[in-house]
Amino acid sequence: MKTLEERLDDAKLISEFEGHRDFETNTWQYWFVASIAFCWSLYQLYIVIDPGNSAHVRAIHLAFGIALAFAMHAISKSPKLRSTITWYDFVIMLVGIAAVLYQWYAYRDLAMRSGAWTQMDIIVGVTTLLIVLEASRRVMGLPLMLAAVVFLLYDYFGPYLPEMIAHKGASINKIMGQMVLTTEGIFGVPLGVSASFVFLFVLFGSLLDKAGAGEYFIKVSYTILGRYDGGPAKAAVAASGMFGMISGSSIANTVTVGTFTIPLMKRLGFSAHKAAAVETAASVNGQLMPPIMGAAAFIMAEFLGLDYTDIVFAAFIPAFTCYAALFYIVHLEAKKHGLKGEDPSVLGRTWPIFIRGIHYLIPIFFLIYTLIVLRQSAQSAAFSAIMFLMVIMVVQKPFKAFLNKEKITFPLITEGFADIGNGMVMGAKNMVSIAIATAVAGIIVGSVTLTGIGLVLAEVIDNLSGGYILAVLFMTAFVSLVLGMGLPTTANYIVMAALTAPIIMELAGNSGYLIPTIAAHMFVFYFGILADDTPPVGMAAYASAAIAKSDPIVTGIQSFIYDIRTGILPFMFFFNNELLLIGGVDPEDPNDASKWLWITNPFEIALIFGGAILGMFAFTSATQSFILMKINTIERIGLILVIPFLMLPKIMATQLGLPSHYISYVIGLGLYGFIYFNQRIKYKKQQRLVA
Repeated sequence: MKTLEERLDDAKLISEFEGHRDFETNTWQYWFVASIAFCWSLYQLYIVIDPGNSAHVRAIHLAFGIALAFAMHAISKSPKLRSTITWYDFVIMLVGIAAVLYQWYAYRDLAMRSGAWTQMDIIVGVTTLLIVLEASRRVMGLPLMLAAVVFLLYDYFGPYLPEMIAHKGASINKIMGQMVLTTEGIFGVPLGVSASFVFLFVLFGSLLDKAGAGEYFIKVSYTILGRYDGGPAKAAVAASGMFGMISGSSIANTVTVGTFTIPLMKRLGFSAHKAAAVETAASVNGQLMPPIMGAAAFIMAEFLGLDYTDIVFAAFIPAFTCYAALFYIVHLEAKKHGLKGEDPSVLGRTWPIFIRGIHYLIPIFFLIYTLIVLRQSAQSAAFSAIMFLMVIMVVQKPFKAFLNKEKITFPLITEGFADIGNGMVMGAKNMVSIAIATAVAGIIVGSVTLTGIGLVLAEVIDNLSGGYILAVLFMTAFVSLVLGMGLPTTANYIVMAALTAPIIMELAGNSGYLIPTIAAHMFVFYFGILADDTPPVGMAAYASAAIAKSDPIVTGIQSFIYDIRTGILPFMFFFNNELLLIGGVDPEDPNDASKWLWITNPFEIALIFGGAILGMFAFTSATQSFILMKINTIERIGLILVIPFLMLPKIMATQLGLPSHYISYVIGLGLYGFIYFNQRIKYKKQQRLVA
């Protein structure tokens, strides 16, 4: 387990890559930030019990985010400015809080005079807009801020633009009304989801980590998998997947798990950049893992009018398929380079280690039970799980002392409460980027509504793609990757969901494809996540490279190569919605989620899941050029043919005139089995020659 010093080093590394100030615990700045963060978490727990007006909640939520943004992030990267909170940080912070809370203070008046804004309304609107944009620049850099500014300029200068993208334009009054003084822009749906659902799940993850669950996942994964070929790399994949269930941050996942697994991988024989790339690929995909996916998943549920459990259900097969394929990549890398596992004697016994921390799994299973079985709202389920977890955090150390027949002291009892306090502070700090990102992304969503640019883009993309849906998907994937290099996943998803998801749906319908809207939204969500390790900007790759002491660009390229498997999955589930466990949609209205036909038959689910796993294994072997030994060209072609038979069975059955799509599965499985056993024969022959 990590010592306190190692934990502090991890926190400093995360702070460095996320670009915020990291004050020493004996300074007033540390306690100032911690106090605001703790109060924010307390407020978010309180509004579950007493919800109040949603507009008020959004305003207060953003006010806390603004306060922490200017307290934690300096105006520039100067070491001097990053070491203290300046007087002008306080001034901007207070002005920002006052401007944002105007929505709370004047809510009734604003609703009564909608459209007939006063001079004070406009002044407050402009101030709010400028403060939020500056907060975005400090927290996430220039890209998201510049994207919002471009859309604001587009709103205002519409009449002066080229005919293809021109519109009648909007006055300052109208822009301020849309962006600030109503719930169409900054205070829109994305910020509302951040305030109601996302915070609680991020807080749950932070508390679990402070309780010790993160280290437990690493230890269990390493103990179970360390003895096998490439063991530490397999442990990195498993630990990152489990840690991803409680963390929405690729960087936090990379640093927390990577500081343990990357040195072990290097010691076992992995090159520095490959060790870092394995950890990066595993950590980035953590946002795909149910039940606590990235913040974008909650916003997706709100956009689509679905229960969060429906998003989790749809995400299940792609997420686990993605991790299984990465696990297989690591296995192939180990086989290619002859990398053996750890000596079992240094790993410890699995069962005692598993039992020692089994209580960390209880809150996670409790959350899954309340979400999926009891069908509670995401907010209610997360709150119940947090309360349950807090009880565990208080009693776990005294109970352990009792079992060991040690004295239960007062400091031992209060240690659990201290962990809860630290977890609440960390949860709020982790929410700053999400709160600011959802607020700024709301500007872009508001612009789309105000100007109707979505219709213009649909026409442009239709012309560029020639009406071919595959070309539209490739263009969307490319734009998502490029945008994602500068935007956090949440903001990237919101922008692409507002701009391109409706276009995908429209052009898919024109091409004769009846798909549920969740397929288009999941498509852009996946490619937004992939941007976290896309060179030259992927910050998760930079974090793992710093730990491995490897070149960040080389690391990014290698992790992106590993993550190509994640890139093929969205194309597969777009054309085969059964991978999202949706068997059909209403031909009259594919957007009507209430009429989607969900697949619940266990046999069908197992068949779809098994086909997806084997199809991705075939893809992985084709891209890695290896099964039991190096593959030849004919085997590679065969493996590529396996993929559509196992992952697009109904399309293959239609194209080939097969009487049933089950025959497609049989053909794919038979072809894959033939290639595998042919490799096995050649491998044994080679082994005999060597012997």
